[in-house]
Formats: sequence, C-alpha cells, structure tokens
Amino acid sequence: MKSTGIVRKIDELGRIVLPIELRRTFDLNVKDSVEIYTDNDSIILKKFQRSCVFCGNPEFITEFKGRSVCAECLEGLKKAD
Repeated sequence: MKSTGIVRKIDELGRIVLPIELRRTFDLNVKDSVEIYTDNDSIILKKFQRSCVFCGNPEFITEFKGRSVCAECLEGLKKAD
C-alpha cells in the first residue's frame, strides 16, 4: 500500500473529504458511488462499478429484477429455458 502523505480529520458525522487530486486521479465525480472494504486494520475505498452477479463482467450490464447481468449471461439464461 502506498502512502499519499495526506491526512484528514473525521467530522462529527463520520465524514472525510477526499482531496481533489485523488478524486481526479481515480475519476471520482459528484454522486459517484464508492465501495468500502476492510483488510485487517485498513479501510479501503474503491470506485463502485456494477458487474454481473454471475461472472463478474463489468461490461454490457442490464438490470433484471434488481440484479446486474451481463449480455453473455443473459443469453445463457434465455437458452436455459
């Protein structure tokens, strides 16, 4: 893990501000979603990207009954009928 040298305080509501340099580097924009992971004593933030619930593919995603499914798996489901 690489240190950025940036330190921020947590406010009364548990929020922190990500510096504009990091938001630009990681293409984080207003209203983007961020996933939160933990790894032992670390908190990891990652830009959220929808992916297929079956294969994990993030491309050509369709929403079906509240779930993300890629075009290839959707075709496979159609053939399974």
